[in-house]
Amino acid sequence: MKRIQDKNAMKLRSNYFLAVIALGMAVLSSCSSGGGKNASSTTGWEYNSPDFGGFEYQNEYEQETGPGLVFVEGGTFIMGRTEQDVMYEWNNIPRRVTVPSFYMDETEVRNVDYREYLFWIRRVFVDYPEVYRKALPDTLVWRRPLAYNEPMVENYLRHPAYAEYPVVGVSWEQASDFCQWRTDRVNELIMVDEGILEFDINQVGENNFNTEAYLLGQYDGIGGKNPMEDLDPNKDTRRVRQSDGILLPRYRLPTEAEWEYAASGLVGNSYDERMTSRRIYPWDGHITRNASKNDRGRMMANFVRGRGDMMGMAGDLNDAGDITVDVKSYWPNDYGLYCMAGNVNEWVSDVYRPLTFDDVDEYSPYRGNVFKQKVLDEEGYVVEKDSLGRIRYRTETDKDIMSRKNYRTADNINYLDGDGTSNIVSGSDWNGSEEDTKTMYGGTPNSALGSLVSDRTRVYKGGGWRDRAYWLSPGARRYLDERECRDDLGFRCAMTRVGSPIKGE
Repeated sequence: MKRIQDKNAMKLRSNYFLAVIALGMAVLSSCSSGGGKNASSTTGWEYNSPDFGGFEYQNEYEQETGPGLVFVEGGTFIMGRTEQDVMYEWNNIPRRVTVPSFYMDETEVRNVDYREYLFWIRRVFVDYPEVYRKALPDTLVWRRPLAYNEPMVENYLRHPAYAEYPVVGVSWEQASDFCQWRTDRVNELIMVDEGILEFDINQVGENNFNTEAYLLGQYDGIGGKNPMEDLDPNKDTRRVRQSDGILLPRYRLPTEAEWEYAASGLVGNSYDERMTSRRIYPWDGHITRNASKNDRGRMMANFVRGRGDMMGMAGDLNDAGDITVDVKSYWPNDYGLYCMAGNVNEWVSDVYRPLTFDDVDEYSPYRGNVFKQKVLDEEGYVVEKDSLGRIRYRTETDKDIMSRKNYRTADNINYLDGDGTSNIVSGSDWNGSEEDTKTMYGGTPNSALGSLVSDRTRVYKGGGWRDRAYWLSPGARRYLDERECRDDLGFRCAMTRVGSPIKGE
């Protein structure tokens, strides 16, 4: 009897293994016929197979975190004023918006970072000295009519004692150029690490690695030992494509909404999708001193405590910063970002308008869109590059705009500002004799409509070492011409998050 039972058990196990094998064969069959991730569910053709033409599909992509960046998970928050409006400006009225996930620099850009940038420019653009001169920070921002700040003029940017301090004297335009240079250097190193390219330390002038130019086939460089294999059966190797997911999105200045969202750090103030409390500053509470047991009473940021009090009394300096301080001073906020209040103010990418909070979109709000297209020749190559070897763009023509229903205008900086240029509507009564927004805000020498607000006016936020506590609130906002700079104004970079807003999914 026991022998019959054993025989039946063996027969059942045999049938089980046969069923498993059959199931595996069925799965493999479904994959090859379009039912799996290795083949198209639309045509059944296999992905990444020379036998099927070599169409490539990178599945399960997860974005790498670029150097110096911290992941900021997006979400909804109330953007705008949380402090009393003591300035009576009424230009940061609270409004709920949604910010997509993104990456932001852990710290402000340091002097050593910017000197690396200057070194590279000077080494590569030997025939274009004006490029180097244009990139130089204005060290004279330290000068004051009735203050002895010459040591800062002479030492702050280049002396190793200040290497870890935030760079200042940088305009919005210079900060934007730095972001683009950083994008190219990071992506160039990625290509070298992958073995696709070799370092070309002898790059000179326009012949330098530029991400846009490379993707458009206008930069070849020195081929590496591990070139990209082209799965097209008629080709051997190819250049990296955007669809490969190897190159990172560009570094850029954060939008005002991104910066304010990251500075608020409300990820530490929520529970089950409920925000327990809003914050006046990037930390909890209504005071500027640390409330924890171990560091109770210590200042949370570098700012002016009162008239003439930049750092406190000797023996017990309250913030230990007479001017700027090391970018990793004090305590990071709940996203792990340092000095999102105090030390230096920071440029953001937005054009300033007092009524931005009434006008902007609910999702990823931003003012400053200028839609452009590449200038291509008949063969599809970019016609112009600037002196840095970067692609030049032009504003789209009226014909281009009219052929695309999604574009009201190529320049949306002035959108909803009340002038004819920013409200191109069929049958508009606005005529050419009326003032446009550029005149309304920028003014002319002979115009009574002049204003400090123009299309070149950019927002900066965060408060600096010269500011009172009021400006440390993430909702506070000020503005400055993008060509100007200050001794308490720096910047940090951001990067778009592609794919899922949740890291690792």
